[in-house]
Amino acid sequence: MYDELTKSDIQKMKEEIEYRKLVVRKEALEAVKEARAHGDLSENFEYHAAKRDKNINESRIRYLERMIKTAHIISDDSEADEVGLNNIVELYFEDDDETETFKLVTTIRGNSLEGKISTESPIGKAILGHKTGERVYVRVSETAGYYVEIRSIDKSGDDSDELRKF
Repeated sequence: MYDELTKSDIQKMKEEIEYRKLVVRKEALEAVKEARAHGDLSENFEYHAAKRDKNINESRIRYLERMIKTAHIISDDSEADEVGLNNIVELYFEDDDETETFKLVTTIRGNSLEGKISTESPIGKAILGHKTGERVYVRVSETAGYYVEIRSIDKSGDDSDELRKF
């Protein structure tokens, strides 16, 4: 499966890779060398911790490179009156009689605890491309779903969010 990412997402990932290769990798190697100099490696906690940190950094670099290599580039442009990427959307949930605000983002930036929903989530898929005042059905499964009403769309959201760390 390909992740849908914007050009901005790709650029941020490339910047993180460069930082990890030039700064973090150097620091991690230095920490491993220093810990190795402390003697017996079998009982040297600092050495094992430094190796673990180095491996985590290398894994993150490989993960980001793979994401870039397999990404499907999408545009974050949308019509002035419809829901698009990086828009802040106020939704009315009919079943709960509640209103909530979300920011629609790509998968790598999704974080429901921060109110950022992915375009690949059920709500994100349902509201993408719809307009203020429209009632949209959000399908959760073959037999379940619910209706939301799009109350407002704020186009002023930017794409400067941090990428989600794994």
